[in-house]
Amino acid sequence: MRAPLNQIESSPALPDTADVVVIGGGIVGVFTAYYLARRGIQVALIEKGRIGAEQSSRNWGWCRQQNRDARELPMATLALSLWEQFAAESGEDTGFSRCGLLYLSNDDAELDGWARWGEFGRSAGVDTQMLSAAEAARHGQVTGKPWKGGVFSPTDGTADPSRAAPAVARAFMKLGGTVHQGCAARGIEREGGKLSAVVTEKGTIRTRTAVLSGGAWASSFCRQLGIRFPQATIRQTVMTVSPGATELPATLHTKGVSLTRRSDGGYLLSVSGRARVDPTPQFLRFSPQFLPMFARRWRSLSPGGLEGWRSGHESLARWQLDQPTPMERMRILDPTPDAATVRLTHARALALVPALKERSVTASWAGYVDSTPDGVPGIGEVTGVPGLVLAAGFSGHGFGIGPGAGHLIADIVSGAPPIVDPRPYHPDRFQHSSWGKVAEF
Repeated sequence: MRAPLNQIESSPALPDTADVVVIGGGIVGVFTAYYLARRGIQVALIEKGRIGAEQSSRNWGWCRQQNRDARELPMATLALSLWEQFAAESGEDTGFSRCGLLYLSNDDAELDGWARWGEFGRSAGVDTQMLSAAEAARHGQVTGKPWKGGVFSPTDGTADPSRAAPAVARAFMKLGGTVHQGCAARGIEREGGKLSAVVTEKGTIRTRTAVLSGGAWASSFCRQLGIRFPQATIRQTVMTVSPGATELPATLHTKGVSLTRRSDGGYLLSVSGRARVDPTPQFLRFSPQFLPMFARRWRSLSPGGLEGWRSGHESLARWQLDQPTPMERMRILDPTPDAATVRLTHARALALVPALKERSVTASWAGYVDSTPDGVPGIGEVTGVPGLVLAAGFSGHGFGIGPGAGHLIADIVSGAPPIVDPRPYHPDRFQHSSWGKVAEF
């Protein structure tokens, strides 16, 4: 693995039974398990590789309300409070801080879009501040450049992708839950049409409820069950530079490049939206449903290679429950960073912030971001498979809203009043076209 990640030890033995089995140990899976365990529900969390090892440790770490799609904003707002509450309740450190997010621009159309969102955001109670040219120059003085304007969202922040998911998993285990790494879920069993067990490579867990938070693997897993879940991944690349740059803001987004301070004092550098599309059997199958998404974002996407095909996470193959699966052959998706993107990102960052010229490049990595046709996650019980709750397709937003998503899923599973309205997320909507429904941000 190229992306840094804290590691935890697994529970000693796979249980024979559990009230709920959570499949997938990314940020959404661990928060789901945590909130269920806080309600006294016995949960087994199974992960084919390591907790948080895929996209949950490969993202920017931003936890934002700013520029959220209206469907996700309520969850994003609650998630910020839940990040703070988690630290107070558990004593675990995810690195969360409301450091504020800074956006600068010289593009009139971009500024107009931010202003329109700001009107909506303020009506929903978000503290979002449009910056004049003078204010933008003051906030962005480290760049030494003039700016037409910008946005500052002081109550938004970041958490540390290298330690957040493991920290939540540890808190979950303190509540009596069990975590099983290196343990791929192969499928489910049913009795009377309802889910009755989850079959793993290490044994079968009898349960009436399972949560599928499988990230980039969710759609191919659904295919084994006769469920059509349209999902496609894109390969995004980021890089880091060494600590030592002073007087830089904790975060800075521009159209050319974005910067995020990491817990070691170094900075993560990235180009927002820039990605490679690696063709896969699943991508080809679902591509017609993704036309609205591609029509909106094609300028940021470039053709990739065959790495996604070889990885197996978007296979159309079917497997047997008593045989090794693609998840066991590819424990952790660790795709090759795009060298051209690394060079471009670094060059843009040095041009934007000259102080970075004295910092050395320390790492680069890539991750597969799982997306839905409208850019909004699928959350809800799967029609036709009572007891199976889907929680996938977070479209690059899952880390920031992870606590809110986990709380909502725990509400759905336990029958508690939902923390936010779950209807905009239900996967049944994928039976219809996404034209006019693609998330703008």
